[in-house]
Amino acid sequence: MKLSRYTDYALRVLIQLATQPDRLISISQIAATYDISQNHLMKIVQDLGRAGFVETQRGRNGGLRLGRPADQITIGAVVRHTETQTAIVDCSTCLIAQGCGLPRMFSEAQQAFLAVLDRYRLSDAVMNSDELMGMFQAGEQQINLRQP
Repeated sequence: MKLSRYTDYALRVLIQLATQPDRLISISQIAATYDISQNHLMKIVQDLGRAGFVETQRGRNGGLRLGRPADQITIGAVVRHTETQTAIVDCSTCLIAQGCGLPRMFSEAQQAFLAVLDRYRLSDAVMNSDELMGMFQAGEQQINLRQP
């Protein structure tokens, strides 16, 4: 199963927030770290906020933080929330779908995929948070060097 870029970016946001749970991080920082459109990221963050994965604080010193601890967010829950098209294949218009065994197999495979992701938490993805922090800081420094 291939995940959408939307899910990829949502997971990146959550990972960066999880590495710094005691700090507010701005959308512009995250966008710069990954070289992602800030406008696109804002839509994703709003969606994650509505779902309770992220809390936002407005204002001059505002930013983002996780809406709940990283060990309470499963990767499966994030993927289910962000993936609008979850079927591996759309068999609904296929002439032989009613008598074919593939839809059942694909459904079972998808359930197994999500069951594996349900076993992992966001905290599992940031077990090497010190190493990730170094990467985020290096990325920010490269972005700062590119700006005039």
